[in-house]
Amino acid sequence: MKITAVKTYALHHPLTQSIGPSTAYYRSRSALIIKIETDEGLIGWGETTTFTGVRAIIDEQYAPRLIGQDPLKHRALWRNLWGANFGNGMALGGVDLALDDLRGKALNLPIAELYGGRLRDRVQAYASAMNYIEGENPIEQYPREAENLLTQGYRAMKMRIGGQPLRQDLAAMAAVRRVVGDDVKLMADGNGAYTLSSAIQMGREMEKLGFDWFEEPLPQSVPEYAGYEILTDKLDIAIAACEGLTTRGMFKEAITRRAMDIVQPDVCLAGGIGECLFVAEMARLWGIQCMPHCWAGGLVIAATVHLLSLLPDASWSRHTEPPMLEYDMVPNPFQDDLLSTKLAIKNGFVAVPTGPGLGVEVDEERLAYYAK
Repeated sequence: MKITAVKTYALHHPLTQSIGPSTAYYRSRSALIIKIETDEGLIGWGETTTFTGVRAIIDEQYAPRLIGQDPLKHRALWRNLWGANFGNGMALGGVDLALDDLRGKALNLPIAELYGGRLRDRVQAYASAMNYIEGENPIEQYPREAENLLTQGYRAMKMRIGGQPLRQDLAAMAAVRRVVGDDVKLMADGNGAYTLSSAIQMGREMEKLGFDWFEEPLPQSVPEYAGYEILTDKLDIAIAACEGLTTRGMFKEAITRRAMDIVQPDVCLAGGIGECLFVAEMARLWGIQCMPHCWAGGLVIAATVHLLSLLPDASWSRHTEPPMLEYDMVPNPFQDDLLSTKLAIKNGFVAVPTGPGLGVEVDEERLAYYAK
């Protein structure tokens, strides 16, 4: 089997309302879809970010190196592509997902089985929700959202904080805790909104409210994540970080100085599933748990579910903490509307796909519609 074409599609869709974290409002959703075709009719699908330059690397650097190659020679292809652009994890992440999808279809195996076999058949999803909405008051909006998520079966939720004064954010957070009770996991993402001193102050208040982790409170200066090791030292609440890192070398530097208690590699930003597995195993040597970042369309969600099925629980206990899927609740047509086969989500859990490759398929008519 030989690769005959590598195609990219830049998708863009406006949102009907302005919604987002502490630092900005989202007014649209976007995705870069990768399609790898072969002379045997098999197709591999991948997805990554639309950041400037990523598409050009794939079209101009990767495609010529892939066309004519055997897609089953995964390690050789990955090494060749990594060297071609001095390690752009975002470009390679999306292409590697497409190569994994193609390899799984050729071998009639789900991606989880390509990497040694799943440890679980379903993963718990946490609702990545409660963003700031322009014109809405979080103290009313956040508890209302949380109550709705409870009815959908979610028992873990993450909210955005840092976009208003600390006392106002705390009032909204306390209101959510009252609505969901003590048995629901709550997390909060600061999206880089805090200074070191205000992050420590907020972290201590979150400890009182029983939050599970405080995500990326300080500015995410890649690759330094400056000051994060001070937070992990001074706060009892777990610090989750490093979603923006794109190479194993960057992760090694952050892990060895304990810049986080929970590491968050992203399959489409950090070189693919294999690289994220490497980061997760490296982190375990320092007692750091892996909870992958996932804020994208359905292809990346499916890939992240496969990755999560491969990650071990935090310990050997019967009551340990399994890794969870970040399920983005900001409206995004590229989650479901782009796919002809969809992920099964029920009562806050996602079944690990059992079909070959990613286990989901792109609806090419919808792809053409969004790529206009």
